[in-house]
Amino acid sequence: MNKWDKTENIVKKEENIRGIGEPDLKSIYTGSQAIKKAPKVYGVPTGIEGLDDLFFIVTSENGKLVKKNLGGIPAYSVFNITGVSDTGKSLMVEQFAVKQASIGERVAFITVETPANFVATSLKLRAAAMGLNFEDFEDNLIIIDAASSTRLRENLPDLLATLAYVIQNYKVNFTIIDSVTGLFETKEMLARSIVRRLFNFMKKWYQTALFVSQKRSGHEELTAEAAGGYAVGHIVDGTMVLAKELIDSSYKAKIYKKEIGEVIRLFRIDGCRICGHDTKTRFLEITEEGLVVIKDPISKTK
Repeated sequence: MNKWDKTENIVKKEENIRGIGEPDLKSIYTGSQAIKKAPKVYGVPTGIEGLDDLFFIVTSENGKLVKKNLGGIPAYSVFNITGVSDTGKSLMVEQFAVKQASIGERVAFITVETPANFVATSLKLRAAAMGLNFEDFEDNLIIIDAASSTRLRENLPDLLATLAYVIQNYKVNFTIIDSVTGLFETKEMLARSIVRRLFNFMKKWYQTALFVSQKRSGHEELTAEAAGGYAVGHIVDGTMVLAKELIDSSYKAKIYKKEIGEVIRLFRIDGCRICGHDTKTRFLEITEEGLVVIKDPISKTK
């Protein structure tokens, strides 16, 4: 037996062990074919003061690399917004929804935690705080009430079918899920699978999407981990981490230049696959009007 016969026997043996599947030729693209399908990267304004300037792209002009501010989150991105309770997650997505609706865009708002009528009231309050008349654009906000529908909350295919109907019939380009954690709160072993299906759906329908996810109190404050483990953060395009900290020692009071007993909130962008981003940990403020504002880096307090 020559060496080629031996090689053939080895290959056949491996084939018998591993099995031979059917190639999916539709999944194969050359670089030029893939780039033709790639959407242009541009910024989508968020309505959140201090956030839009934190994303950028680097382009080549006359042989030199130039950094250009996007003026918002990258279009067609899917972002995870995570943090413990009372850090401003829902306020952020409400501001985003109101901003886009106010400039004529249609926004699908999937509420998993709070019934639709209460969400609408909250959106109206957010609009007032932003100096906008809610009645001028209220029908640009299409609320899908998964909080009141067990079928939508427990059956992902039905939820996605409902969202597809809304996208097609209302010409929606932006989707919010508050919170994605509520879709797997009793089945965290399936969290990665659920988030993957949601992510792929958003990409298929060219949605710019924000997923709110909850942290357990035991998680480290400024990590991207959420309930369901790292399932959300590892799948989506990027994560915004919100945290809060009680000033309960003289050391913290000195570091943050705050009084003992005060609560500070922090913000950090934990990665973005689509474009460049600011990497600093920053102060986050919730104003008396109920708006989230991204402030200076904490390094400026030193």
